[in-house]
Amino acid sequence: MKRLEFKPGRTLICGVLNVTPDSFSDGGKWTDPAAALEHALRLEAEGADLIDIGGESSRPGSAPVPLEEEKRRVIPLVEALAGRLKVPISVDTRKPELAAMAAGAGADILNDITGFTSPAMIKAAADSGAGAIVMHMLGEPGTMQANPVYKDVVAEVRDFLAGRAAALSAAGVKDIILDPGIGFGKTLDHNLALIAGLGKIKELGYPVMLGVSRKRFIGTLAGGEPHERLSGTIAACVAGAERGADIIRVHDVAECRKAMLVADAIRGAGK
Repeated sequence: MKRLEFKPGRTLICGVLNVTPDSFSDGGKWTDPAAALEHALRLEAEGADLIDIGGESSRPGSAPVPLEEEKRRVIPLVEALAGRLKVPISVDTRKPELAAMAAGAGADILNDITGFTSPAMIKAAADSGAGAIVMHMLGEPGTMQANPVYKDVVAEVRDFLAGRAAALSAAGVKDIILDPGIGFGKTLDHNLALIAGLGKIKELGYPVMLGVSRKRFIGTLAGGEPHERLSGTIAACVAGAERGADIIRVHDVAECRKAMLVADAIRGAGK
């Protein structure tokens, strides 16, 4: 399996590839298998260090996708890309069956929005030798934004991630990445607090991934539809990297890569 290569002072880029008809930002753009394959190769050429493939939308209010449909969307693409991409592939799924199939098809990392709360998901990662991206989400995508409440969002998300990472580690999973789940059962204030408090999550000792690309909180603060939120996305990514994010998960790889090259160089010069 391919592994991510972390280098001091360099923020890695995870390129998003949604093969869904209904994702909030790019739904329907990459449902054609040939277009999806071409886009994955383009993301790698633009500087992505990881390609994250998703076959089920997790936007607020979304409904689950049947296993067979998610399999149809994801598995042939993973098989086609596994031998062509030089960078690792992650598959964004919360279904243990799909996770196991994806790892068998060539996925290097499993990305679970439910944070590997299912023992079967942990087993899929442990049995395959795949890495794990552990994300925090409050509730389910269909209802998570109804009324999310925390006493201390940073502490609660940190404690959740610490517990899931410990469970994965105990099962033998070696490559674990933590994701605070921006926008997944969080208000604007929760999202801002989590980005500002990333250092507390970083203290757990695992790489941290931050997914802020085109998200609603950026539109709330700066306006614009999802495709008009690049400048806000870059601002949030730079702020996150300054506070401990090792990976940023983005749709606009080329632009964010250039921004992070500059931000990383400035950050490095100040040490």
